[in-house]
Amino acid sequence: MKLRFTKMHGLGNDFVVIDAVNQTVALSQAQIRWLADRHFGIGCDQVLLVEAPDQAEADFRYRIFNADGGEVEQCGNGARCFARFVRDHGLTDQDDLRVLTAAGRLRLHIQPNGQVTVDMGQPRLEPVDIPFVATDRAARYPIAADGLELEIGAVSMGNPHAVLLVADIDQTPVAHLGPLLERHGRFPNRANVGFMQIIAPDQIRLRVFERGAGETLACGTGACAAVVTGRLWGLLWPNVRVGLPGGELTIHWAGEGESVTMTGPATTVFEGWIEL
Repeated sequence: MKLRFTKMHGLGNDFVVIDAVNQTVALSQAQIRWLADRHFGIGCDQVLLVEAPDQAEADFRYRIFNADGGEVEQCGNGARCFARFVRDHGLTDQDDLRVLTAAGRLRLHIQPNGQVTVDMGQPRLEPVDIPFVATDRAARYPIAADGLELEIGAVSMGNPHAVLLVADIDQTPVAHLGPLLERHGRFPNRANVGFMQIIAPDQIRLRVFERGAGETLACGTGACAAVVTGRLWGLLWPNVRVGLPGGELTIHWAGEGESVTMTGPATTVFEGWIEL
């Protein structure tokens, strides 16, 4: 099978994007792992498929596969790349797109400056919807890991997130704590783990250990989950600049009952063909 692909990134969170509208695509988990391998394949955090929708009220279907080959529900940085991809490749001429994902429908808006705003929908905060094992919903949850007593926010942005408040993300043992919380028994579907440092009520720094990918340079849903958590804890304003290792996103959340929006760049790196 010979496939045309595009390598893209959103603040360094990188993707192999494949048009499954104009070419037949059937990828096994092993093939996805090979595509994502940075030594033997193309190299990426996630593989994204652009598919035709199976519902009349949508423009496309958006599927996301982590580097370990597993399909996941949502990826915010990938959504921005998805929007730029379908416009740049002539699959649509619209600025506003309705996209189906495993987590529901997304609305994407391509701005005149090339940045993309993603309506990520309302955060899911009930433990059963995250999913997270807890008797009742709370803004803060105590959790034990490797003999440590930690406190987290638990949020779903279409995928599960744990958010920890830290004093200095540069000094935080992300490589140690990330895997422990990613596979913690209280997250049945595993979790993306965000480490948030608050600089000001409208500015945070963030590192994210992503489920199935490890620490990445940026995580859009992680940025949304961090701002939601900070807002629920009374520490952040509605508009927040989120500094990630790969660059900056702008997140807006007015509060419960409202959607979270994320604005940031999407960049094409190169295109090519690959034989599978």
